[in-house]
Amino acid sequence: MTTRDSKDSVRLERRTFLTAALGSTAVLAADVACGSPVGMAPMTGRRRFENKVVLVTGATSGIGRAAAIAFAAEGGKVAFCGRRENLGQEVEQLIRQAGGEATYYKVDVRDADAVRTFVDTVVQHYGGLHVAFNNAGISMAKGLHDISLEEWNDLSDTNVRGVFAAMRAQIPHMLSAGGGSIVVTSSVQAFATRKGSSAYTASKRALVGIVQAAALEYGTLGIRVNALCPGTVDTPLVRRQMGAENMPEEQFQEAAAAWARVNVHGQQRLATAAEVADAALMLACDDHPYLTGSAFVIDGGMTLAL
Repeated sequence: MTTRDSKDSVRLERRTFLTAALGSTAVLAADVACGSPVGMAPMTGRRRFENKVVLVTGATSGIGRAAAIAFAAEGGKVAFCGRRENLGQEVEQLIRQAGGEATYYKVDVRDADAVRTFVDTVVQHYGGLHVAFNNAGISMAKGLHDISLEEWNDLSDTNVRGVFAAMRAQIPHMLSAGGGSIVVTSSVQAFATRKGSSAYTASKRALVGIVQAAALEYGTLGIRVNALCPGTVDTPLVRRQMGAENMPEEQFQEAAAAWARVNVHGQQRLATAAEVADAALMLACDDHPYLTGSAFVIDGGMTLAL
């Protein structure tokens, strides 16, 4: 494919998404799972994380934010990080006002030393570490030959190296405590991809490999490790990439519904961050002690027809 053909194919997918609503170019990354703001989760009566210390990366928005709130609503002592301090403080305040326990730390997962300090500080502050949800990640929609080395490295350092650095810091604490549960946010692009997704797909497939190897290495030592593989989630990141940050909500929902009818073959709608976060809690909790090494797909049936 020529350079022009490669770029045109990405533009065509972007136009397809919002043509009905905008009549202009916009993009929805078909599998990104990082971002819509949510309020405090309602108390459900379940307390699966009572007296447990839960660490979440990439929790200032989207799935990470929804998960931090949900873990706290079920009794977890939640320590979470992200780069956007104002949003992190907002999530911490929201959880505390609802009667939960949470502490925000400004951490960039690309900085391995900062990640280790974060994990060690959380263990010292809360007295242990029982659950880690390594969710931080970024995306990119670009033809392979148009990706600069700097862009490739930034995405890989965030999505893959950041998870490796987090797990490397978390596992010794879990081993010393006799076990724990780790969940990593991968993507349906671990199994099926799209044009313009070479860098992102490579990173998300790498995460499944890390999860599977770690599940083998620590399975007899009390640590379960699983991958969460979401499909399309309504997130701020997705809205930014499709140029819809300031779009009226009703118009966005109409465009998203039109796109989902074609691309999300089962339920024909986008996921909410809370729905995917709930799956993360399911993987992390003690209800399924035999569940490890899995790549759990939650995509509304998107990949069934790819």
